[in-house]
Amino acid sequence: MPIRAGKDALIGVGLAFTAGFVDAAAFIALTGLFTAHVTGNFVLIGAELVSTSTGVLAKLLALPMFILAVAVTRLIALALERRGSPPLRPLLALEATVLIAFTIAGVAMSPLGSPDGAKAIGVGMLGVAAMGIQNGIGRLVIGHLATTTVMTVNVTQAVIDRLCGAKLDDQVSTRLRRTLSAVAAFAAGALAGAFGIAALSFWCVLVPAFVLIGLLMVPDRKSGS
Repeated sequence: MPIRAGKDALIGVGLAFTAGFVDAAAFIALTGLFTAHVTGNFVLIGAELVSTSTGVLAKLLALPMFILAVAVTRLIALALERRGSPPLRPLLALEATVLIAFTIAGVAMSPLGSPDGAKAIGVGMLGVAAMGIQNGIGRLVIGHLATTTVMTVNVTQAVIDRLCGAKLDDQVSTRLRRTLSAVAAFAAGALAGAFGIAALSFWCVLVPAFVLIGLLMVPDRKSGS
């Protein structure tokens, strides 16, 4: 049974805030590493190769780590579904656990030194893994909601729904609210992550981890229901 619209909104906003927070905090702390956006790392790899700067290795390793995290998420979701267990809550718990590990590793290993050093790469891959899990959740479990990690898609959909003459029936209105709330939550998370990493270093990542723990209280739904 689908969860209520209010619960849907809470999950969408919470996950979008988490993605914005982690992406901004990691980008600053890890010298330009995007944890949630594989495309952004591709662009930065090209820029850094031309400018002969550092951080290329970490960005190259982000892709296989991201793929691995999505694959593990898929396998866990399949195993839970075969047992008749809704996968959302366990996957949120897994993402929160990885974010806590990201926090602990970042604090323990700081200062991280070179962006291509073992410490920076090890910490960065934990952040990438957490966001890989969230991207997997978005596709496998809450595909009916707006994307929580890639705001370009949401902005495009919002423009189509609101500014291009689309009839605002109930379905379109609901989608528009979801996309706009996800964009606003992601932006708020990005600001909080940027100020948080500046003030509290990696300790600030406990904020999105606690947001995910709070979302564990939201009733689950079965994938595809």
